Amino acid sequence: MRIAIIILNYNGLKNTLECLGSLEKCLQDKFKVEIIVVDNGSKDDSVEALSKLKDINFIENRKNLGFAQGNNIGIKKALQMGADYVLILNNDTIVEKTLLINLLQAAKAADIISPKIYFAPGFEFHKDRYRKENLGKVIWYAGGEIDWSNIIGKHIGVDQIDTGQFSKRQEINLATGACMFVKRKVFEKIGFFDEKYFLYLEDMDFCERTKKAGFKIIFEPKAIIWHKNAGSAGGSGSALQDYFISRNRLLFAFKYAKLKTKFAVLRQIAKDFKNPAKRKALFDFLTFNFGKGSFLK
Repeated sequence: MRIAIIILNYNGLKNTLECLGSLEKCLQDKFKVEIIVVDNGSKDDSVEALSKLKDINFIENRKNLGFAQGNNIGIKKALQMGADYVLILNNDTIVEKTLLINLLQAAKAADIISPKIYFAPGFEFHKDRYRKENLGKVIWYAGGEIDWSNIIGKHIGVDQIDTGQFSKRQEINLATGACMFVKRKVFEKIGFFDEKYFLYLEDMDFCERTKKAGFKIIFEPKAIIWHKNAGSAGGSGSALQDYFISRNRLLFAFKYAKLKTKFAVLRQIAKDFKNPAKRKALFDFLTFNFGKGSFLK
């Protein structure tokens, strides 16, 4: 039984080291684990520090290849190394010590598994809403679904305090790229993340292809991590998010949605034409400028 864990780093050395530290408590003699850290052209001290770490496989990309291509490089390496399962994990997460055990147990029932994800304390959307004793128990993700009317991924339970209301394993439509546990056979059948997306919605596209291929996706509440929300993407509501989410909603809609929805999303983004990021997103979609696009130099 071989598990490969892919962690993508981009100018996030502190987060990556904290994530790796939490993973050390997960490792068991029952299964072989390879940790692959892919650096996406970081300009901080990441390459120097991470390349010196023992017990990880370090891959250095000379430039920022985005979430999709950066992770694909790690996934391909994992499959070459003989991984039976691949865990794609954001570097801005902290994992609970039984994460891998619970993901493996759930893998008996499905092909892609997503854990329960809490906001890391202090990273909640609404910081003033919660008492101190509730921090670390505020839900970021308890399963996901696709909102086909608006072409956006929706997190079940987001902002709720966990009181046991999401304690049942269930089939879902959307596994988050922040943490998804994927069987080898899924990649062998459908391929990898679509690199046209670069950043955002590539996980939604991957899940849609997974379901069309007959695979099953589940939420496993016993598997737990904490997420420093938007810790590596400039924060929620940034121009970067506006650009990539807008362009990629259009990409996803025109690939999968009904004709009525395609033009509804197109009109919606066109209405925000005064927003520079959304204006660029619309222009790049219409001119087939995908991947990195024109937002990042």
